[in-house]
Amino acid sequence: VQLQASGGGLVQPGGSLRLSCAASGIMGATTLGWYRQAPGKQREFIASVTSGGITDVASLVEGRFTVSRHNGKNTLDLQMNSLKPEDTGVYYCKAQRKVTPVYTYWGQGTQVTVSS
Repeated sequence: VQLQASGGGLVQPGGSLRLSCAASGIMGATTLGWYRQAPGKQREFIASVTSGGITDVASLVEGRFTVSRHNGKNTLDLQMNSLKPEDTGVYYCKAQRKVTPVYTYWGQGTQVTVSS
């Protein structure tokens, strides 16, 4: 399994960014998700979509971030609007399968910096 994240960058507060994760080698029943890690903090859940299209979004970004999955292309997008400085961090893509064969893979991360 390989996960390639892209779309990070520097944006002013109130701005928008769109992240994309391209997954290859995943099997059915794999959930794709976004996590972020701010400097000095633990990695935290942002949003995920199951292979069946069930979406979960963390309350701390709900209403500002939208996640979408395109199964035909095995991609997971994160549209981030109304960005705040506290959204700054490295955003990671994760692929997880909880039925045999069980696996968890992480992408390399993409930096998002929200600053004026």
